[in-house]
This record gives sequence, structure tokens and C-alpha cells, in this order.
Amino acid sequence: MSGYQEILTDPSYAGQIVVFTASHIGNYGIHAGESESEKIHPAGVIVRDFCRRTFHSRAEHALDQVLRRAGVAALSDIDTRALTAHIRDRGTCRGWIGAGPPDELASKARAVPPIESVDWVARVTSGAVRVHEAEPPRADPFQVAVLDLGVKRSILRRLALEGCRVRVFPAATPAAELALPPTEGILVSNGPGDPAGLPHIILCIKQLLESGIPLFGICLGHQLLARALGATTAKLPFGHHGANHPVRCLASGRVEITSQNHNYAVPAESLPSGRARATHVSLNDGTVEGLEAIGLPAYSIQFHPEAAPGPSDSLYLFRRFQGAMAERRAAAGRAKPEAADAAS
Repeated sequence: MSGYQEILTDPSYAGQIVVFTASHIGNYGIHAGESESEKIHPAGVIVRDFCRRTFHSRAEHALDQVLRRAGVAALSDIDTRALTAHIRDRGTCRGWIGAGPPDELASKARAVPPIESVDWVARVTSGAVRVHEAEPPRADPFQVAVLDLGVKRSILRRLALEGCRVRVFPAATPAAELALPPTEGILVSNGPGDPAGLPHIILCIKQLLESGIPLFGICLGHQLLARALGATTAKLPFGHHGANHPVRCLASGRVEITSQNHNYAVPAESLPSGRARATHVSLNDGTVEGLEAIGLPAYSIQFHPEAAPGPSDSLYLFRRFQGAMAERRAAAGRAKPEAADAAS
């Protein structure tokens, strides 16, 4: 509904047409430092009222300029709330934005490959390892390896603010490389596409679980951790999108308002007994919004705790990740004298 700059630069939207339900889009322009990646990822944009003038002192560019440079089609003067209601009734479908006879455009839409048939992660992941230092710099930061499936900059920024030095790795990085010292925690990021179409990453997560290093999955990372633990995933009729989804934390009973963007979910009945349990559930449809591995320092969240855009109810999850790394670091410190005694 808002935060159009963050949404359009979120790699999780790669290949999709985004329908904005807010009445006016583009009115505050594009600001430096607020993009989630280097480029526009959706294939198209549909809005009710497109503001060609910007009304913000920090605006560097107008939205239409950015979309034109990116070659992304935008369609305006559409009743987007009626369109949203139609999508909710009929389910997500393939689409095409263009000019011409309706039958011809419909044929082009039908020819678009289904989202599950494309490896979107390979299209959006990093090309090389990059580093983000803790903010402010720390003498002994937690060392986090991020498996980049389409990670948002806000996630990296939040980890840095929590005292982590972050190394971002391409999606094809082997588990053995991710787990090498100095890694103390592993984050499997958000990203686009069907989790069932990523068997190589599911295998990587299985191997990472064996290392005992704390692991935190977000969005697509949540779905992949679930599959690595033996659960399944299923496509939702129209997905969860937007910044106002209520989620209940089962441990505390607290209801969190969350930011979401996903088309697939983990069915609760597929969670393997003795291996994984649900920690959060959606109050809209009862789907699993969080899980944890039993007996392992691994957990995941279906929504976006960094919330850009969106509410900040769930930032505590990053502190939980930090706490798991601190506990493991302390355990390693306790083990060293014992190892020395054994050696003597």
C-alpha cells in the first residue's frame, strides 16, 4: 500500500506485476538510500493515480523517470481495489501490459512462463561475496554469513545495527564454505520463486543444520528450512502481500502486525513431528508464519521482521538470532579450558 520505492527494488518481486492499492503512487518521488537493491525488479506496475509531480524535498528522481529508465511498464487509472478483489476471488494469474487487440494481449499473457518454471533466485543473487561492517564498528562483532537468494538491504542493515559483521554469499555457495570460520551465524534470505524448485539450496541447508551453527531463515529462507526439515510447501491462491498482516506468536500469545510478500506457504500438517514445530501463525488464514527446528539452533519466519516498509513489531527476532550466536560463542569459550585439560 505504501513504500513503493522499497517494494519496487525488492528482489522478491522479480518477474511479477505489482498492483498498488494506495490511491496515489509516486507523490514523494525516489529518495537516495531507501532502495532495497540496485534495480527495479517487477515486470510491471499497476496504479490508481500516478503522480508525475513529486512533493518532497529529498526526492532525487520522479518515479516515472526511474520506471522509464528501467524499461518497466506502468498502467494507471485502474480501479486497483476492484482488481485486487478480483485476484482474491480468482487467484494469482499471468498478465501482460501492452497496447493492441485484447485477444492478442491475452495470448501473450498465456505464453508467459509460470513463475515456478523459472529459477528467479539465480537472476537476483549476488555475483560475488561482499561485506557489511557492524554499525557502529565493534571490536568483536558477530560474524554472519548471508546466503543471498534476493536479500533486501534492510535485512543487512538491521544485522549491522545488531552488532554483526555481515558477509553476503551468492546462492550457489556450498555449505562447507558458508560454515567456515569465522562464521558464527547463517541467515538464509528472502527471494523470489518456488521453494520446491531449489533442491540444491535445500541440500545446502540440510548440511548447514549438521554444522550446529545458528541459522535464521526469512521468507523464502523460511520455506527452504521447512523443506530441509522434511515439511512441504504449497502455493497460496493469491499470496500474502502488504504491511498489515496480523500474526500470533504462540509462545507469548502476542499479536504482531507484520509486513509480508510471499506466494508460497508451509502447511502446518506437513511439519514433521519431532523435527520442527510452529512458532507463529497467521490470524488471517492460519498458515504457518514461523517455525523452529527441535534440538537445533535453527528457526525461521515467513514475514519480514526488518519491515521496510512496514511495522517494527518483530525486530526482536534479530536479537534472538544475536542471542543464539552469543550463547554458542560462550559455550565455545567454556569448552576451550576443558579441551586444554584433556590435552594435558
